[in-house]
Amino acid sequence: MAASYRLVAMACFLALLVCTTNGQLSMKFYARTCPNVEQIVLSVMTEAVRKEPRMGASILRLVFHDCFVQGCDGSILLDNAPGLASEKDSVSNKNTARGFEVIDAIKAQVERACNATVSCADILALAARDSVSLLGGPKWPVPLGRRDSTTANQTEADNLPSPFENITSLISKFAAKGLNAQELTVLSGSHTVGSSICFAFRTRVWGTEPNINPPFAIECRKNCPASGGDNNLSPLTTPNTNRFGNQYFKNLMIGRGLLHSDQELFKGGAGGPTDRFVRFYATNGGAFARDFAAAMVRMGNLGPKTGNQGEIRLNCRRVN
Repeated sequence: MAASYRLVAMACFLALLVCTTNGQLSMKFYARTCPNVEQIVLSVMTEAVRKEPRMGASILRLVFHDCFVQGCDGSILLDNAPGLASEKDSVSNKNTARGFEVIDAIKAQVERACNATVSCADILALAARDSVSLLGGPKWPVPLGRRDSTTANQTEADNLPSPFENITSLISKFAAKGLNAQELTVLSGSHTVGSSICFAFRTRVWGTEPNINPPFAIECRKNCPASGGDNNLSPLTTPNTNRFGNQYFKNLMIGRGLLHSDQELFKGGAGGPTDRFVRFYATNGGAFARDFAAAMVRMGNLGPKTGNQGEIRLNCRRVN
């Protein structure tokens, strides 16, 4: 079985090389124009995660929500403006998307070093990679050369995968982006770090879902009452170590997924289309790290703007 997963990972990397070439992204895109960009991003992210480990998970969530709407183009970073409805105000992001000030801080330093050269979309991609690495997860090569969108799509952002979705819907939404069921599973492993607001999991822990560990439900209710406290935070994976690993998958196997959408990945006795992937990653942390890195590179190639498309924003929050 392990050999088959290695073949899948290798196939993803080979496909990735083709996509990178066709998409005009390159590992050396800023080699001459801004050679220190990766060091600048890492420096700011190191301080941000040191101050608040949760920020790493927040930045990782931002890149997901960016790439799934219009491609990886930094559109999630845009504020409201005349004729532009911000994705920040979508159902999926309002009051939950965070970390924008960290991207602003990185952009300010990058602009001082290399004015009007590095896109906000590339900064976000690098910051997400460093977030995972700083929390003890894998580090992967980030092909660069994305340009920033001059538009946003709040309606599309409203339809991002939600914590209330079933496995059929999740597989469908990922497939629409060219990502398969295994990539859905491994990318969901990002929930090994971070927190969720009570509103997103109240119906799971107070309802009648069969696929939940009863003591776990009771435990979660302490910080998420039947009414009120919508914004109370609980860790997505327990124990909450703020370290990137495969505990998330181990939890799913015993009904301790916090979100309904998380637990949908593992049906247990009922069986499910992603059960085998959950079992594999629960027992093989090295494979999870490797495949997560490969899937992140693949996701980073979702519809990037390159060449003369878009622009290099001077301020990530607004169009030039």
